[in-house]
Amino acid sequence: MTTAIRWGILGTGSIAKQFARGLAYTPDAVLQSVGSRTQDSADAFGEAFSVPTRHASYEALANDPEVDAIYVSTPHPFHKDNSILCLQAGKAVLCEKPFTINATEAKAVVEVARARGVFLMEAMWSRFFPAMQQVKKWLDEKAIGEVRLVNADFGFRAGINPEGRLFNPALGGGALLDVGIYATSFASFVLGPHPTRIESMANIGETGVDEQNAVILGYDNGAMALLSSAIRTSTPHEATIVGTEGTIHIPTPFWRAAKASLKAGDREEEVEFDAQGNGYNYEAAEVGRCLREGLLESPTMSLDETIALMNILDAVRAQWGLTYPME
Repeated sequence: MTTAIRWGILGTGSIAKQFARGLAYTPDAVLQSVGSRTQDSADAFGEAFSVPTRHASYEALANDPEVDAIYVSTPHPFHKDNSILCLQAGKAVLCEKPFTINATEAKAVVEVARARGVFLMEAMWSRFFPAMQQVKKWLDEKAIGEVRLVNADFGFRAGINPEGRLFNPALGGGALLDVGIYATSFASFVLGPHPTRIESMANIGETGVDEQNAVILGYDNGAMALLSSAIRTSTPHEATIVGTEGTIHIPTPFWRAAKASLKAGDREEEVEFDAQGNGYNYEAAEVGRCLREGLLESPTMSLDETIALMNILDAVRAQWGLTYPME
């Protein structure tokens, strides 16, 4: 592998553009190729971000010999097939969250990666921000004692578009998969991905997807996570971790953390990090680090945890009776 990781981006939507901007701030990374379903779309993206190679199909991108890693940026229902396409071509894959529609799909993608010995990671970019890494250090040193409660929310008010990805069941719409994954992943980051009890409720809107939900995760040590997400209700976007000896607070937006504070007895600390890039550079840098070290997955966002998170989301949707057409 060359010193600089040569990236390809599969898809040309808004999040693909954000990732392209982030790559510009990623050390030892270059945006080499883009793949779209049409040449016009690939060319327009390529012109906007100075991408040398522009493919009119995902298959051509997957088989591009000048590409080391591919960022899959398509809507949720296409993650499984798009990721497998790239993995079978021997390309490392960073797949946008939620990783897939359900755990069965997630297991299928992971199985291909492991069978072929190719790197794979869910693009849970929140994990890799410096402020979130500081939170992890505080937790590891038990600065707030034993964690008892986690709170996290992510809600915004979107206009209803039945054909858009947020509200269309055929595109895996709903708050849980779109932004609830952030709160769920944060709970897993703190308490682990294997709660022993899951309780939830949701408001299912007129298009058949969850517009607002609340989830409680219970753990065998008595700890709990209180999580909420919404696509028709704006919420504070904050996260709090309460321990037996203190509290950690991540102000809005916790999923793109720039600050974090610790209060435990007489100890009070606050960290703030100057933004480098738009944040997508941190997850791209992690992929580069793993590839250079010969790792097949990231210890910060492991494949087993990704599957476990999808199991949680599946269990929550089952409580609501919410299934998608492709399931």
